Amino acid sequence: KPLESTEFLSQLAQFSTVTGIQDVKGAVTDMVGSLRASQALQGAGLIGRSVVAVADHANFDGVTSVEGSIDVPEGASAIELTVRDTAGAIVRRLPLRIDGSSAAFAWDGRSERGTAAARGPYALEAVAQVGGRAESVPVQVQSRVASVSLDPTSGAIALETDHGTLAFAAVRRVK
Repeated sequence: KPLESTEFLSQLAQFSTVTGIQDVKGAVTDMVGSLRASQALQGAGLIGRSVVAVADHANFDGVTSVEGSIDVPEGASAIELTVRDTAGAIVRRLPLRIDGSSAAFAWDGRSERGTAAARGPYALEAVAQVGGRAESVPVQVQSRVASVSLDPTSGAIALETDHGTLAFAAVRRVK
């Protein structure tokens, strides 16, 4: 119960500010929901398509080669891809041919000795030689998208692929 007009005007200004902040909060919440829905639609459009996404693993099905690429860091003189089994043992080392700014790979499922590798998950690791130093670089694996899911808590989109679950944000190219 303000007694003076200045106190009354001050309280009116405070009420107006609070109302404005609540309106902005509502608008931002609506915008976030709209962006999530848009991402979900984009993700759904990937079902059945091949994507190239950053991944540190791949599932070998016993038949199909695991394919992908690596973005070559500037000044790299060589890149090697290492495939490891679930115990961490090296299955195969593949020296890659640098072609401009990328180096493609295809692991045929063979070990260093030429024997067929078992079906299952394998870790992928790439190391580039840059200026005489070994530098770890991200591996990008080609996968076919089977389904898309939306995390209800974070709103993050996950792609279920033949190489496991990949984050939507990890996708670099759609084929």
